[in-house]
Amino acid sequence: MDAQGRGREEGIDPADQWVLNPDTGDYELRLAPSAGRPNAPAGTSGRTPGPRRRQDPGTAPSDDRASVPSQRGGRRGAGGGRGDRDETRRPGSRAAAPASGRRKAKPKKSRKKKVLVWTGGVLAFLLVGAGTATYLVYQHFNSNITAVSTDGAGTGGFSKDRAINVLVIGTDKRTGEGNEGYGDKGSVGHADTNILFHVSKDRTNATALSIPRDLITDIPDCPTTMEDGSQKDIPGSSGGRFNTSLGQSDRTPSCTMRTVTELTGIKVDHFMVADFNAVKSMTTAVGGVDVCLAKDIDDKNSHLKLSEGEHTIQGEQALAFLRTRHSVGFGSDLSRIEIQQQFLGSLMRKLKSNDTLTSPTKMWSLAEAATKALTVDDKIDDINQLRKLGMELASVDPKNITFTTVPVLDNPNDNATVILDQSKAPQVFSMMREDVSFTAVAKQEKAKEKAAEAAKLKGEMADPADVRVDVYNGGAPAGSAQSALDWLQNEQGVLKSTNKANAPADVKKTQLVYAPNQADQARRLADMMGLTASALKPTTTDAGEMDPMVLTLGPDFTKAGSPLSAPTKAPADIQRVEADKAVCAK
Repeated sequence: MDAQGRGREEGIDPADQWVLNPDTGDYELRLAPSAGRPNAPAGTSGRTPGPRRRQDPGTAPSDDRASVPSQRGGRRGAGGGRGDRDETRRPGSRAAAPASGRRKAKPKKSRKKKVLVWTGGVLAFLLVGAGTATYLVYQHFNSNITAVSTDGAGTGGFSKDRAINVLVIGTDKRTGEGNEGYGDKGSVGHADTNILFHVSKDRTNATALSIPRDLITDIPDCPTTMEDGSQKDIPGSSGGRFNTSLGQSDRTPSCTMRTVTELTGIKVDHFMVADFNAVKSMTTAVGGVDVCLAKDIDDKNSHLKLSEGEHTIQGEQALAFLRTRHSVGFGSDLSRIEIQQQFLGSLMRKLKSNDTLTSPTKMWSLAEAATKALTVDDKIDDINQLRKLGMELASVDPKNITFTTVPVLDNPNDNATVILDQSKAPQVFSMMREDVSFTAVAKQEKAKEKAAEAAKLKGEMADPADVRVDVYNGGAPAGSAQSALDWLQNEQGVLKSTNKANAPADVKKTQLVYAPNQADQARRLADMMGLTASALKPTTTDAGEMDPMVLTLGPDFTKAGSPLSAPTKAPADIQRVEADKAVCAK
């Protein structure tokens, strides 16, 4: 943006005309009028109107005018209306010239060059950033994006007031120049690398859960939008490999999203798909990723040949590193997952470094590579939305990001596949659903909030025979209300209980509504069922002597007798890697 070419006074650094708005996190354009240029007519903004969709290359987005500038002339005038606010009253903005025509003393120019960057991110490569000085830049990057429908799977999009779950899928489809040499030239691809990235509600920590491609699981029915726009219901399958949730039988990433929810009970906000070229181009864009080997590797399958020690790899070499498995660990896909996690941790540290964030060239190259190579869901097919998501993901310190893998066991019926470890996997899934950190991270406010919630569970407990409760099914599997009732009556002695069938409305998770004078009954029932403090919903008025509490079973209810509360820490012996620690692949 050339201030002089727009009729502004000489000597103004265009970068100095951008000011960070602390309320939005966006940079906003602040143009000081020159004495020789008249104000725009009252009520006009000088913006070019038009829809925000990238299909129309001549228009600018309408929902984020500050962060994606599109002005070609004119500015906000003096007068009424939304476009007529006094710019001089905003903190950090330049004051307008006085009515007398005298100019105020020009403030000192910062010695540091101000670089305008926006960050948009994905787990696999965490940040997508670039300077956006003009709308043409916005248009350029927006036109790079390839999007696929979610087909109604997931939440419909992330929001700032809750945890975020992004599914990153690495496909082994051999598309793009130079990838034919890896074999399977005509393959439609699979969900070969799968990471569910969970960012906590308070943005203090994150968990990256790897899902083995060879995990035996059920794939649900998948309503799917085909490439020609037609709709197809792809039938599900049971007892198949997780990686067949993509590519096979015309399945799209939305089907992988549904499969993750079916497996973990976690609803996904967004998905992003990376192919071989994404790895090559993005690692090159950041100038390479640092890795460490505990031994020499010469893998003829992945074409990786590196000596023991530290290396900085990019392009084809980085792809070979991520694909190698026969030369590390036990030679299985689980061993490959571990070095992939180590690689991604190193990449996160690289992207967070000043060497990357202060380099406009690297940020531009990274944004170019990411927007061209990644396929995203249609809820984030716009640079503005991708940038906002990236700002949320990038707010977590790498030291509080934990990589882990779904706990599995060897399949006794097929040594090439794995099955869920039922003693550990449910705990991991529960921790992520309940937003429990895998690292020792807790803000003081969060600790106080948890203490206040936990107080609900402390105090006297009623005798089971005195607990009176009505049981409803509010989204749990069919028959759950009756199975819970049978368990309460036959095994716990809660005889004053009744099956009320389906609830008037579903709930997000199991909850118990009780009156203040029923608190002792609520504590007893919570203790029996392993309810969390947040599941207890006290009312404000006392109940009658014969009035029952109301227990509504949600989707988190699996079977009677199975605790519903999330563990406070992960199982001690599960595999995990901290993102801020460098580990040498063995």
